[in-house]
Amino acid sequence: MVKRYALTDFIYAAVFAALTAVLGAISIPIPFSPVPVSGQSLGIMLTGSILSAKQAALSVLTFLLLGAVGIPVFGGLTGGIGVLVGPKGGYLTGFFAGVIIIALVKGSTDKLWRLALANVVGGICVVYIPGVLWLSFVTGVDLNKAIMIGALPFIPGDLFKVFVAAVIGTAVNKHFLRTVAR
Repeated sequence: MVKRYALTDFIYAAVFAALTAVLGAISIPIPFSPVPVSGQSLGIMLTGSILSAKQAALSVLTFLLLGAVGIPVFGGLTGGIGVLVGPKGGYLTGFFAGVIIIALVKGSTDKLWRLALANVVGGICVVYIPGVLWLSFVTGVDLNKAIMIGALPFIPGDLFKVFVAAVIGTAVNKHFLRTVAR
């Protein structure tokens, strides 16, 4: 059975791909890590929190393809295939699996705790795994060091983003997109 896409699926995907790109303009380099603090993980969490899994996957795929062809949508307004194969590449590609997991785990999105849990699982755990592994591979540091420079410093900020995404996602889903995004 072929899944059909409605025009609204493409519109929502485009809007959230743009939101994720705009949040990438918020990028703070960390002296001891090749990975900056970025607002993009909040964009991914919001995308998974509000859209269906199909719409969310289409959004991140759009975002990644735009960045791969050189449009500066990645953190720090960068783009190109070099970013995807560089130290940040694992996190960027992890966004794809992460956003789908968030959208699938969220279940009843009018429950704040469930949306927060979905964002911790998909937006942090699922994104960090390929991110840290790829960071280790590309930079040649051992896995423990990759965790120290590519995961641990980001956890407090990402937990704050989980809270923000859960609150906003719950409010949006409750009042505006209850029937559209499913």
